[in-house]
Amino acid sequence: MSREEDNKAVVVRWFTDFWGANVHLNVVDEIASPDMLLNYSLHEPRRGRDDIKAFMTDFRSAFPDLQFGATADLIAEGDYVVGQWKGGGTHTGPAFDDFLVGSLPAATGRTMQFTGTTVLKVVDGKIVEEIGLDDGVTALTQLGLLKAV
Repeated sequence: MSREEDNKAVVVRWFTDFWGANVHLNVVDEIASPDMLLNYSLHEPRRGRDDIKAFMTDFRSAFPDLQFGATADLIAEGDYVVGQWKGGGTHTGPAFDDFLVGSLPAATGRTMQFTGTTVLKVVDGKIVEEIGLDDGVTALTQLGLLKAV
């Protein structure tokens, strides 16, 4: 396989095991670089395996049915892989204060479903950064943290 195909395979595994219906946090240790950067507009940037695992543990605790999936074929060039996705979940867990614009009290029952595009950099089989542009306005409006006008 080419480097691009190898990198796509790493990203497919990441999308399935980290962002999919059932999280497997061991994937962080296996395919994320020790100082990986995870950066989305809804949350503070996260760096390093422990920080990324803590982020997902808290996110999944607050949104137990959280999951994201691909909506288009991955595109790869060199070290970079780009994916489009859709996903979300229902807030049935504890209070959640990781959004940049506000916090949710426990178990609001509100559901968010939104889309985004992510660029991942893969070097020597390890993800070194995941930078995404998500439709945070939609998610935050659905959760009641932003008001539609």
